Amino acid sequence: MIRHTVVFRLKHRPHSPAEKAFLDAALVLAKIPGVEAFERLTQVSPKNDYRFGFSMEFADQAAYDGYNGHPDHVAFVRDRWVPEVEAFLEIDYAPYGRQPVPRPRPGG
Repeated sequence: MIRHTVVFRLKHRPHSPAEKAFLDAALVLAKIPGVEAFERLTQVSPKNDYRFGFSMEFADQAAYDGYNGHPDHVAFVRDRWVPEVEAFLEIDYAPYGRQPVPRPRPGG
């Protein structure tokens, strides 16, 4: 499993129609074959100045590679991401060690 994440700041004014249009346009990414658990996120930590995040999962490297080369992803990056994103940080994760880590149950 690969979890692809990116946090970013847009060039648009907060809460503007352009900001909403960008975030709505990103929903095209969720429809790309191999994308699982797609989320659009609002960043809430005061420790950095990114405002939003996207997170999605892929079953394996082949699914992730297929996403990266998919025409809808390429078009979104070219037509929306590059002209509208001011700054970003991308991190891709794979599980470390044995998964999952058991958690205590409440009241147990």
